[in-house]
Amino acid sequence: MGVSRYNSEGYPDPTTYGALSHIEKETKVARAYRPMVYVCSPFSGDVARNMANARRYSRYAVEQGYIPIAPRLLFPQFLNDNDVTEREMGLHFGNVLMSHCSEVWVFGEIISAGMDAEIRRAKRKNYKLRYFSSDLKEVSKNA
Repeated sequence: MGVSRYNSEGYPDPTTYGALSHIEKETKVARAYRPMVYVCSPFSGDVARNMANARRYSRYAVEQGYIPIAPRLLFPQFLNDNDVTEREMGLHFGNVLMSHCSEVWVFGEIISAGMDAEIRRAKRKNYKLRYFSSDLKEVSKNA
């Protein structure tokens, strides 16, 4: 549709045009295509710290131009990780979400059992894996 250079009475209105054009441009940037990445990070152990880290990792993905998918931030809100059946359900849900992501990003120096299962699945499915230290530096991992 675009922004008109003229006001409702037909007179040039460069100030309003400039402001609305800027808003329109910013909106397009915010709505630009972003691929989804699966955020793989620890949950168990120090849960509060690990969830804070998962939020930080997710924010990093946004800043890099991606949509983060972080099951550790979503599923523990309504599934009990201490219940074996609900934990398995959460892992399955995560696998379903992972299949819709363009990459799997593994964060941190410690690989938990749940993360190990996710990494093995990603390798088996030939998903692109990227590894990051806990301070958000990309590191290489040998297959």
